[in-house]
Amino acid sequence: MPDTHRRVLIVDDDDAVLTASSMLLSRAGFTVDSATSGEAAIQLLQKRSYSAILSDINMEEMSGLDLLRSIRERDLDTPVILITGGPSLQTAIDAMAWGAHRYLLKPVAPKELIEAVTRAVLLADLARLKREAFALRGTHGLPVDDEAALQSRFGRALTQLRIAYHPIISLRERRAIGYEALVRSSEPAMEHPEALLGTAGLLGRQGELTRAIYLKIAESAPDLPEGTLLFVNVHPPDLMDASLHGIGSPLAPFAERIVLEITERASIEKLGDITDVVRDLRLLKYRLAVDDLGTGYSGLASFTQLSPEFVKLDRSLIEGIDASPVKQRVVGAMTALCADLGMQVISEGIETIAERDALVALGADLLQGYLFGLPSPPFAQPVI
Repeated sequence: MPDTHRRVLIVDDDDAVLTASSMLLSRAGFTVDSATSGEAAIQLLQKRSYSAILSDINMEEMSGLDLLRSIRERDLDTPVILITGGPSLQTAIDAMAWGAHRYLLKPVAPKELIEAVTRAVLLADLARLKREAFALRGTHGLPVDDEAALQSRFGRALTQLRIAYHPIISLRERRAIGYEALVRSSEPAMEHPEALLGTAGLLGRQGELTRAIYLKIAESAPDLPEGTLLFVNVHPPDLMDASLHGIGSPLAPFAERIVLEITERASIEKLGDITDVVRDLRLLKYRLAVDDLGTGYSGLASFTQLSPEFVKLDRSLIEGIDASPVKQRVVGAMTALCADLGMQVISEGIETIAERDALVALGADLLQGYLFGLPSPPFAQPVI
């Protein structure tokens, strides 16, 4: 393991609190460094990285919030836990705006502190693995035509939308536990979903496409087989759209059986604090998933703000995993970390028996891929 594994920095200008916290976390198995000021903490951060940082808010000269801002200017990944004995609404808002992982109130019970730091360290490990996974992934671009032609093609594609449903199986239960809704179009230039979605973003018509997709999915939702879930892809900005949780939302009547897959291909951090939005979605009984894990955005916002029930590993991590010790190590570590964090892992893009068997050996259960069936208009039974 690297030197940063389970290494925690505690920052507090109260020597007694600093000593007690350091002893508690050291006994819990963490390697602990300490600093009595924000300035001293920054000096340590220039020399070494940490799995998590724990800081008091109320300190002289540089406050914990000032330290958090300084950290975020160069590092979006490292979880920062802020502690205060004088809580206020404004400090809580500022803490969330600058990406604090947790906001704890003094006195913090030992068990609560250990649990908060443990979860933060696990998330830091996951962020590191995500960066490593991105290095294994190839990229491809979208060819750009002139705008008038693109507008015309996109307009035709909208009128020819259809939804295919791809089964997600539990190998242990030998049944489909859900179906992912995949958008398709009969427009020749937009047959590939990446072309359709990429063009919508390029033309600024993502919201229009999203609402059209939701309406199509809602038409099929009443026929969803009993005991299964419906996985719906959501672009992060669409979380703010009333088509999900506003009056007249086509999906809201089926929310209890819907898992919203928030893709990691676009950064959720740009949305700021979405606590209220996530609360509204959960009040409607939606469940959440982080999709495309390992595709490029290494920030922790998708986990700290969403607390997803499911995580989907991108196809780029699964392809040829049976012959790649590096992918096996990354996927195995991700699977174990997600289990520790209470999240179920879905491995997608499985096309061969060898890939399936390699994943099973790593502890995987929830699987998706052409090996079990092709996306199809009805809710087809998978081949297991």
